[in-house]
Order: sequence, then structure tokens, then C-alpha cells
Amino acid sequence: METEIQSNFSYMGRTFTNLSINGSSSAFSDCNSDVSGEFPTASSQSRRLFLACASENSDELIEQLVSDLESSSIDEQKQAAIEIRLLAKNKPENRIKIARAGAIKPLISLISSTDPQLQENGVTAILNLSLCDENKELIAASGAIKPLVRALKVGTSTARENAACALLRLSQVEENKIAIGRSGAIPPLVNLLETGNFRGKKDASTALYSLCSVKENKVRAVQAGVMKPLVELMADFSSNMVDKSAFVVSELISVPEARPALVDEGGIPVLVEIVEVGSQRQKEIAVSILLQICEDSVAYRTMVAREGAIPPLVALSQSGTSRAKRKAEKLIDLLRQPRSGNGAATAVARTSGVPV
Repeated sequence: METEIQSNFSYMGRTFTNLSINGSSSAFSDCNSDVSGEFPTASSQSRRLFLACASENSDELIEQLVSDLESSSIDEQKQAAIEIRLLAKNKPENRIKIARAGAIKPLISLISSTDPQLQENGVTAILNLSLCDENKELIAASGAIKPLVRALKVGTSTARENAACALLRLSQVEENKIAIGRSGAIPPLVNLLETGNFRGKKDASTALYSLCSVKENKVRAVQAGVMKPLVELMADFSSNMVDKSAFVVSELISVPEARPALVDEGGIPVLVEIVEVGSQRQKEIAVSILLQICEDSVAYRTMVAREGAIPPLVALSQSGTSRAKRKAEKLIDLLRQPRSGNGAATAVARTSGVPV
């Protein structure tokens, strides 16, 4: 049974009266689900009351919170960042209000803080603000990219994950992709992909997929050693990362540097196994990658054939999606060609740096 609480609530020297809350409202638990203990000195009821009053008095509260971001007290800065983070989490209109109130630059300053929790809350507040398309260009233009990259390198695990997500959001503006890559984001994203928890790996792979639509970022990712964790994740069907890692590989494989890197990390047997036992979507992306690495390299065709690829490819050509069928048939034709290759293929391979 729902209970309604009528109460007065004082916040920042102001009193809000006759506030009512349904005790079982899921909206409040949703708003306060990022991190436990976000209001260490307040009761659970006060947290709910703050969020209730904030929804009706957000303009006044936002102005005060933005002012507190520049307080000389770290505790006040931290509290203000936490509350801005919550206000921006689930209410799109608050994201616009907070940005227009001038919060972005002081939040970016917090991301450069040596206090880990202050940095984490600054990163997460910027992430929540970046969920609004209107804010993305302003956040990047205000200088957020380099501080986010630094947080990605040295922050808490939550700060690193949220920095990856924020960079992903900013990369949805096409011109930001090159700036993010040139700011050094790719190596720490590769590191998060390799060493992070499941959420970290997922966030890193998604950010890399977006950033690597730009050629220079593909090269950076390969040079940073991205193929090793990608192949490991594709090989682990229990990781729930087979699809995501394979999609990143498919994005990278168009640059010549990616192909020997993939092969050197044992990618061919992993991809053949996916064609044999993966889901329909996994099979389709795996055959697409194999086709690209085999098109200009007789050596790679030989390796793929020796892994026993032809029987599962024949099966895929008969029962896969229409796209998978076409690619499987084309790859089968390549694998059945004479192993010596031809002059044209050899010439292409030599100019692209791919073994023949």
C-alpha cells in the first residue's frame, strides 16, 4: 500500500512546504540508482524530498548548484556535482537547463581534480548532460575532451567507464571523432577493453566502434594492440561480448595494418569457429571479416582453408541470412581457387602490405 508523506523540507537555506511523496514511487529509486550513499549526511526521506522539490523548483536549485560547483569547499563542490548529476540523469529538460545555467565549464574543471570522487561525479554529470544532443557540441567546445581522456586513464573504475560513455556521446558529432582520437583516447579505451569489468568492456568496445569509423583512429587502435583483447572476447562465448568485439574487428579490418594483427593474435581459427557454432548474426559478421582478409592474400586463404572453414561455409551458404549466404559463397569460391594465386592478387597484396 502506498503511503503519502506531507512534510516541510529545508535545502540551501530555503524551506519547501507541503511536499507530498508516494512512498513506493519507483521514479525516485530510478533517479538515485547510480551510486549508493550519494547523500551521506541526509536521510532516505530527505533524498526523496530533494528530488521531489527539484522537479518543481529546478531553475532556482540549478542556479544555486552551479554556483556551488565553484565553491572553495571540496565538500560543497562534491555535493553540488552529485545533485546536478541526479537532476540530469532522467529529466531531459533539466539537461538543457543545467547547461544553459553555465554548469559545463565548472564541471569540466572538476574532472581535472585530484580528488577521485570529485572527478568521478564531474565525469558522470558531464555524461548525463551529453545525453542531450543540444549539449554535445557545447561540451566539446568547452574543452571537455582532454580532461575526459585523462579520467579514462587515471580515474576510478566508474569514472573510467563513464568517461568512455561520455566520449562515445561526443563522438556522435562527426567532427569530434578526430579530436578525440588525437587527444589520446584510443590507447586507454583499448586498456579498458582488456582490463575492465563487463560494463567497462562493453563501454570501451562501443566507444571504439564509433571512433573507428575514422581511418586514422583505426590505425591508432591497431597500433595500441586492440586485436588481442578483441580476439580473446570473440573466442569466449560466455563473455556476452562476441557480437560487439566482432563488430569492432569488422570496422577495423579495412585498414591493411589490421589484417596481420588479427592473424597474429589467432583470429582466423576463432572466426572459423564462429562461422561453425555462432548465432546467425555472429556467423554473418565472421564470414564478412574472413572474406575481407582473404580477398587479397593467398596465404590467408590457405590458413582459413586449413582451419576447416569450407564445411561450415557451405552450411552457411545454404541456411544463413541472404547477406551471409552471398558472402559465404564468395569466400568458398576464393578458397577453392589455386593456391598459387595470380599476378593481380599478388600485386595488390604487395602494395597493401598483406602477405601473399
